[in-house]
Amino acid sequence: MPPLRPQLDRLASSMMIVLCTIWGLQQAAIKITNAGISPLWQAGWRSVGAALLVLLWARLRGVKLAQADGTFAPGVVAGLLFAVEFALIFAALQYTSASRGVIFLYTAPFLVAVGAVWLLPHEHMRRAQWVGMALAFAGVLVLFGEGLLQPSGRAWIGDLMMLGAAVAWAATTLTVKVSALARASAEKTLLYQLGVSALTLTPLSLAFGEAGVFAADARVWGAFTFQVVIVAAASYLAWFWLIAQYPATRLSSFSFLTPVMGVLAGVVVLGEAMTPAIWSALALVGTGIWIANRPAAA
Repeated sequence: MPPLRPQLDRLASSMMIVLCTIWGLQQAAIKITNAGISPLWQAGWRSVGAALLVLLWARLRGVKLAQADGTFAPGVVAGLLFAVEFALIFAALQYTSASRGVIFLYTAPFLVAVGAVWLLPHEHMRRAQWVGMALAFAGVLVLFGEGLLQPSGRAWIGDLMMLGAAVAWAATTLTVKVSALARASAEKTLLYQLGVSALTLTPLSLAFGEAGVFAADARVWGAFTFQVVIVAAASYLAWFWLIAQYPATRLSSFSFLTPVMGVLAGVVVLGEAMTPAIWSALALVGTGIWIANRPAAA
């Protein structure tokens, strides 16, 4: 189905900048929460809490969720992919560093673009868009590429898991775009992701013998609440609305901002140094996004 809006306007661009900032802060929130709540248990119950909030939001807005609209099968598939993505990310970080892992995870926009060649011909990317995405990815390499040169040991296991998470992320985006989910409300699309992941990740945590909540304090619960309310409910709701309204390939190019925003959060929140690598990454990612989203010449 052709996108309703072929170009990203100011609303979409502004929303993506806000979302990438939130997702960048999410990394710090996960790290804080991990100090008191096991990773998969945390991810599962995050989905439970966010699902309840989205249900309340949908009820207040009068959104119909029980319609027979052909979304059940693709919704379950998208939900399973969503669960696989987060399970792999959390597991990968036991083997590889965040700086290595993020490089493999952010191959996802390229996978979306490649998939769009066959599945979304109306979103076919021009040469300039490929160049823009390559520049943005180069910015991520400048920021985190040093981690690739460090002794790896068993890091390749985590790297493969992160690559698998990237495939699941891209597959989720494409599943939404090519199925009846593209015509469903953002609330219903997100509830499939949250519901299936809640039913999957929590039992998976038990199967792995995780401790669950083991040392939670006010700081841990604050970070967990941020994940539930801001990340899993509000930001993902906005993301699935954007996917239904705009080309997935153009939106994906913006996602390269997320790791940069995560580093900038460390500068602002934790007082870390603003290094030349950060400035270079900002310049490359910003230029790449601008090139990838320029309207085609007449």
